[in-house]
Amino acid sequence: MLHVVTAEQAGKRTDVLVAFLCGASRSLITQSARRGEVLVNGSPVKPSRPLETGDVLEFEITRPPVLVAQPESIPLDIVYEDDDLLVVNKPAGMVTHPAHTIVSGTLVNALLAHVQAALPGDLLRPGLVHRLDRDTSGLLVVAKREESLRALGLAMKGRRVEREYLGLVRGVPQHPLGSIEGPIGRDPRNRLRFAIVDDGKPAVTHYEVREAFAEHAELLFRLETGRTHQIRVHLSGIGHPVLNDPLYGKVESRFDLPGQALHAWRLSFRHPSSGETMTFEAQPPAAYVDAKALVRRPLERP
Repeated sequence: MLHVVTAEQAGKRTDVLVAFLCGASRSLITQSARRGEVLVNGSPVKPSRPLETGDVLEFEITRPPVLVAQPESIPLDIVYEDDDLLVVNKPAGMVTHPAHTIVSGTLVNALLAHVQAALPGDLLRPGLVHRLDRDTSGLLVVAKREESLRALGLAMKGRRVEREYLGLVRGVPQHPLGSIEGPIGRDPRNRLRFAIVDDGKPAVTHYEVREAFAEHAELLFRLETGRTHQIRVHLSGIGHPVLNDPLYGKVESRFDLPGQALHAWRLSFRHPSSGETMTFEAQPPAAYVDAKALVRRPLERP
């Protein structure tokens, strides 16, 4: 595509104007410019280059293919199912939905094959009311109809979906009952992590010490909000990271866990059609139980 910069457009950054002209994101334009797909007066330029009246823009933006989740025959642990929804017990190690380079083997791929019909909502997150981290096991509710997805989504936003987690943490919190409040956003030093930051979204995690050991504890968590990595960030913030957490704690080879020892064990909500209160529980998987047995025994030191 060719475009001659007008007097009104002069002074704008190259990436800003190209993004406007082709209806794409600036990040996509930046990637295209680095591949030499954006030219000014016949030469490749930096995305930040300011434009002048009469400059000739030439660009052809390569857009990434639209990802669509595909059905895959993967075993599922279905705890409950009816015409409106289903509750599934996700294993640790399974990604909840396709994203970026992970396009298969996810819970969504398995759900589409199980339901054998279209699920409502986003193409990559169909039916999902909430999600769990890849290495967090436990209960998820999935909507099968548009009305159910809408009702459960509103219930989640209104904090009327009760979620409880079990987790093993390093050390024993000083107080047996407590609440952790701290806004969560992207870690400015590592974009793969989240952190407690001043301009983050409000987040509240309530905890209760369920059992204390010599160097660890098992905690029961109740979420008041549902931020990404919330429990993991908050527990790391108070000096008691979740056991074996690769991002916010320390991985120990003696534990046969795929990642953090965290399990969504209890889920309660009102059925979107009947209004009946429904409560489901799923006990932690064997790897979690084995890790708990190990922390009961203090580590022998040389």
